[in-house]
Amino acid sequence: MKNIIIKGGLVVSEDAEEVCDILCSGEKIKQIGKHISAAGAEVIDAAGMVVIPGGVDVHTHLCLDTGAAVVGDDFYTGTLAAAWGGTTTIVDHPGFGPANCSLDHQIKKYHELARNKAVIDYGFHGVIQHVNDDVLSKMAGLAEEGIASFKLYTTYGYKLCDKDIIKVFERAKELGVWIAVHCENDGAVNHLKEKFKSEEKLSSRYHSLSRPPEAEAEAVSRMVLLAKMANESPLYIVHLTNSMALEFVKSARARGQKNLYVETCPQYLFLDESLYDLPGSEGLKYIMCPPLRGAFDREALWQGLVSDIDIVGTDHCPFFFETQKSVHAGDFTQCPSGAPGIEERVPLMYSEIVAKNRLGGSGLRRFTELCSAAPAKLFGLYPQKGVIKEGSDADIVIIDPAKRGAISHAALHANVDYSAYEGIEVHGWPVCTISRGEVIIRGGTASAKPGRGRFLKRKTLNLDI
Repeated sequence: MKNIIIKGGLVVSEDAEEVCDILCSGEKIKQIGKHISAAGAEVIDAAGMVVIPGGVDVHTHLCLDTGAAVVGDDFYTGTLAAAWGGTTTIVDHPGFGPANCSLDHQIKKYHELARNKAVIDYGFHGVIQHVNDDVLSKMAGLAEEGIASFKLYTTYGYKLCDKDIIKVFERAKELGVWIAVHCENDGAVNHLKEKFKSEEKLSSRYHSLSRPPEAEAEAVSRMVLLAKMANESPLYIVHLTNSMALEFVKSARARGQKNLYVETCPQYLFLDESLYDLPGSEGLKYIMCPPLRGAFDREALWQGLVSDIDIVGTDHCPFFFETQKSVHAGDFTQCPSGAPGIEERVPLMYSEIVAKNRLGGSGLRRFTELCSAAPAKLFGLYPQKGVIKEGSDADIVIIDPAKRGAISHAALHANVDYSAYEGIEVHGWPVCTISRGEVIIRGGTASAKPGRGRFLKRKTLNLDI
């Protein structure tokens, strides 16, 4: 059993931020304290470094196939890029399966896609495309297999109607599983898309205008109320982008509604809708749903990270710009939606929250909560993941706070041809990633082998947390 001692770093544990040592024995954290020694242990000098629990990204799209385009990252390239960026666990959102397929169809498919590929540990969300007795019944079996959350959509071809959504919410409350919802008003979005198309307004700017904040906020408010009607069923709102939507959530919580959690993503914190006005086809790089917003909404999200927004995920969905996006410069409605970001999340958030103290208070604690602890706790992985604690998995990331530089696609590792964050200056960067006691990134070198990542059987939770 191999022992590793991480020596003298500023360790962010559950209840402290202190300079100390960590002894990793095999796959677990065995001891946290001062002046630790162990015969034959490999010693990693972390003096002057920040030592955090490995990042947990609960919103990725690897191997996503829309029918018209397939993302660049599979479970090898995508999880390797995650590891380079300080993420040691992902929970992936599978794409839609065939019409009327069984609820477990995509889970079985994704087990095969990830097997012998992933370099870090992973889980899956279920995806609900239609609702009938068989689907509602199979939710229980999948929950027992560790699929402790399911996603549904209020837009796209497999959107669910309100009647079916409330049935899913009721079932989720019975089982103790989370329902993640992509919130946009489908009727409004399609009306606006058709209107702009008839007017030949097809540049990337009209992507943003066809999916306004009101379309998202309306759907968020509706899902919040439906969840309330379903006995405060668990609701996790993915990639929230705007202040109106956040105000609906805050209002519901002020009224006492439980089991209501919110995610946002770095793109909505760092990027601006003015990017849709870039010349040529450049604006298509930022086609995503919901779209980027303006300065007012971005600032509202930053303020929300203090206490109202629970998790920062990525919605990593890496389509190639040159071959999959730019070819649709004449019609934004045909451009595949999504952008890369699995590697950039941890350094971006560390730079802004910790190095620049954007949120005030204990920046390190809030940063690790948003990027590691909260996603692990909410999605049934704690205390195995998301925390530096004796007995937890030795998933540890060392950040060099002195390492500064602008994000450059040329230095990143996702299988895609651009970064949405090109040129953004970052203060602090992960320099060593340890997954279950194995050093897989260090000194600018990756040693992670395909297939070393394991499927995580996630727990259902007490939802009133």
